[in-house]
Amino acid sequence: MSGRSDLLADRIIQGAEKLAALIEGLSDEEYQSLVTNEKRPVGVLVHHVAVSYPIEIDLAMQLAEGKPIEGVTWDVIDGINEEHAHEFAKVDKSAVLDLLRKNSREAAMRVRKLNDEQLDNSAKVSLNANAPLTAQFFIEDHALRHSFQHFESIQEAIGK
Repeated sequence: MSGRSDLLADRIIQGAEKLAALIEGLSDEEYQSLVTNEKRPVGVLVHHVAVSYPIEIDLAMQLAEGKPIEGVTWDVIDGINEEHAHEFAKVDKSAVLDLLRKNSREAAMRVRKLNDEQLDNSAKVSLNANAPLTAQFFIEDHALRHSFQHFESIQEAIGK
């Protein structure tokens, strides 16, 4: 619906594919190694990115409708991430890659449907001190950035 939304969607896919390519090239030992600054193994971290896409896009869609994001704090996110790390400690590499690709494509498809007005809509975001953020900023700061951020952490941890 918008050139801007298409660019955002393309960048979401770009980040997911960059992360997937890195993971595909890892040995089993590297895939299971700890990403020290993240306190989670590589596979768990990539699964975390994959399962976060729908959540991040749901929240962005709230902003696109001019609705605030309430009750989401870093403490809440830290708790969710800790629980996730325990639950998916031994996640299968091929399943993670499939989920990463599937969820990133679905996220991109949803973003492509947004028009410029929706991208520009803003509302308070509890995660960011109730600052009135636009849907576009939220997409860029979460669904788009997420895979690139963890790519860097993983790359540094495994020395590739």
